[in-house]
Amino acid sequence: MRAGQQLASMLRWTRAWRLPREGLGPHGPSFARVPVAPSSSSGGRGGAEPRPLPLSYRLLDGEAALPAVVFLHGLFGSKTNFNSIAKILAQQTGRRVLTVDARNHGDSPHSPDMSYEIMSQDLQDLLPQLGLVPCVVVGHSMGGKTAMLLALQRPELVERLIAVDISPVESTGVSHFATYVAAMRAINIADELPRSRARKLADEQLSSVIQDMAVRQHLLTNLVEVDGRFVWRVNLDALTQHLDKILAFPQRQESYLGPTLFLLGGNSQFVHPSHHPEIMRLFPRAQMQTVPNAGHWIHADRPQDFIAAIRGFLV
Repeated sequence: MRAGQQLASMLRWTRAWRLPREGLGPHGPSFARVPVAPSSSSGGRGGAEPRPLPLSYRLLDGEAALPAVVFLHGLFGSKTNFNSIAKILAQQTGRRVLTVDARNHGDSPHSPDMSYEIMSQDLQDLLPQLGLVPCVVVGHSMGGKTAMLLALQRPELVERLIAVDISPVESTGVSHFATYVAAMRAINIADELPRSRARKLADEQLSSVIQDMAVRQHLLTNLVEVDGRFVWRVNLDALTQHLDKILAFPQRQESYLGPTLFLLGGNSQFVHPSHHPEIMRLFPRAQMQTVPNAGHWIHADRPQDFIAAIRGFLV
């Protein structure tokens, strides 16, 4: 299956063309079925506000005079989703390119707090620390909503914005994310199996619920071995608890007046014409561009077209 093969290749770790800088705060990698990182806040209990987490990132070097490009992945994703694209974009544009793991994903710490407000705050802390503002923020799906909120809250940090196959409205009508979470929770794999066998078993169990091989391969990038046990490195507990907030979008009154591109998959239903009035209210300079023969994961289905669209918007 072509889409599955492309997605698998896009999700593999690739070496950076220049020596990358990698970062992670005081927490190491954490996983869903081992104790999660203690909450950095009370999560609203007792009136305390959630606090930002030190996110895991990978930064490719480039020309400091040009705005950096920052990639934010979607739900169940990680910074490695954009490895190949980040490498190519850095080579072709000479810009610094940052890929980031959202909280509760990849190598970033776990926390019971999960909302677009706190994910935006994580970036409001990280991006100035790295000297990357203002920057071009490219967000896919969940990452696109985080990018949109960041631009609305702190427009001075975002030189321009690219929202990939997502709009600033509720996504429940087209997403199957609740099904994916339930299927991942139901996986049962014996300890001490070889990785190839464990992955095959997990794929077989997921396939009874998720027929799309590309989606299964995307989810299986989160299956990791910890002390002889296979676990999901995404924090399924937090994602389950806050899935309604992840599928929604915070109500905002202000607009982001910077250049904005909504990049849509021609075969995807995530952005509907009925969303256009709200898009234009919040992002009055928005342009719409469709990538033919691409589904929701445009960067995996049509990577060259995805890169070309970004480069065209940077000019």
